Amino acid sequence: MQTLEPLIAEHPFMKGLRPEQIAMITGCASNARFEAGTYLFREGQEADQFYILRKGRIAIEAFSPAQGPVTIQTIDDGDILGWSWLVPPYRWRFDALATELTRVIALDGRCLRTKCETDHELGYELLKRFADVMAERLDATRMQLLDLFAEKPVRGGRR
Repeated sequence: MQTLEPLIAEHPFMKGLRPEQIAMITGCASNARFEAGTYLFREGQEADQFYILRKGRIAIEAFSPAQGPVTIQTIDDGDILGWSWLVPPYRWRFDALATELTRVIALDGRCLRTKCETDHELGYELLKRFADVMAERLDATRMQLLDLFAEKPVRGGRR
C-alpha cells in the first residue's frame, strides 16, 4: 500500500515544508471519498478536518433564508478545503457539498493542532498558508454577496 507522504509533499500547498514536517502532517492523513450529493460538513458542526481534493468538485455554500443554499465558491482537483479546524471555536462557517464523486486526502485537525503545538514553525507555516485560503474565500463570499444583493434594474433600465 502506497503512503500518502509523496502526494502530500508534492502538493503546491505543502511545497517548501521540511521533510520531517511533511512526515508529521502525513501522520494525520487518510484517504476519503464522498458521493455526489453528500455533505462533507455543515455550518456550525465541529471542524476537525481539512481536505486536499484529489479528484472531484465541491460547492461551498452559505444558507440564505430568502434563497436557501447559495454557492459561494466551487472548488475542484488540487484545491484545499477547510480552515475552520485551525481557528477557535473550531466550527464550520459554511456547508461543503460534493457535487460529483470526490476523492480527498483528509487531514485530522486535532492531530495537526497538537503537532503544531510541538513544532511552532510548522504551526506558523500552516497559519500563513491558510491565511491565503481564508482571504480567497472571503473574496469569493464578497463577490457572491454583491451579486446577491445587487439592485436589479427593472425593464427599461430604471428602478
